[in-house]
Amino acid sequence: MSNLAEEGQLALLIGSRGKRFIVLLRASDALHTHEGIISHDHIIGQPWGRIVRTQLGKPFLVLEPSTHDLILHVRRQSQIVYPKEAGYILLKMNVYPGVRVIEAGSGSGGLTIALARAVAPLGRVYSYEHRPDMQRLAIRNITQLGLQEWVDFKLKDIAEGFEETAVDAIFLDVRTPWHYLTQVGKALKSGGFFGSLMPTTNQVSQLIASLEAHHFFNVEVEEILLRAYKPVAERLRPADLMVGHTGYLVFARWIPEAPDRDESKDHNKV
Repeated sequence: MSNLAEEGQLALLIGSRGKRFIVLLRASDALHTHEGIISHDHIIGQPWGRIVRTQLGKPFLVLEPSTHDLILHVRRQSQIVYPKEAGYILLKMNVYPGVRVIEAGSGSGGLTIALARAVAPLGRVYSYEHRPDMQRLAIRNITQLGLQEWVDFKLKDIAEGFEETAVDAIFLDVRTPWHYLTQVGKALKSGGFFGSLMPTTNQVSQLIASLEAHHFFNVEVEEILLRAYKPVAERLRPADLMVGHTGYLVFARWIPEAPDRDESKDHNKV
């Protein structure tokens, strides 16, 4: 990948006070901030890691944004899947370029960003949402980041089933995922990956019981806690705030011809 910022790429601009902006670079466009205006033309064609200044002389550091930056930057109306879970979901569900993956619901599009960047350029994300207002927000966020090429948005109640078949993975970020396991099984390929995120243990227990009754195998339940440290060499210590519990992750594999119940439970303990 080129070390130069190019038109059509995303750029992260960080002001002297730590204020962050993410922009899609376009010739003749400009970013308007409380510290002045920055022309995109002063960024395009220049190396990443430069300092650019507004017409008021205020400095901004120009960097290539990470997926972590993009997820935290999105405008939201609901709690997003945080980066600490999003990256782990990609690994656990084997999401890589060329994969076809379904997510429901779209929410504000936080996980959609991670999925779209992971499956590009040959894969596809099918994002289901039953609320028009939430879907509009997700589409706006994905479009502003230039990722719409790899996402198909579906305004549909997943109780009616998914339109795709033999997909590689399905992730449900809904309140009652156990209600939709039959629909999930019809859309997943044999051995495909299932995942879900829920905030409470009683939801997890309900899902586990339903997974065992719906031909799902190798069930795992996990929680990810993240503690940052203040990067000061003379007094390194944990930050005052910690990103603690945001949800429980449940993963499983879809096996149409499931082993008998006792054998399945033995494998779930592995």
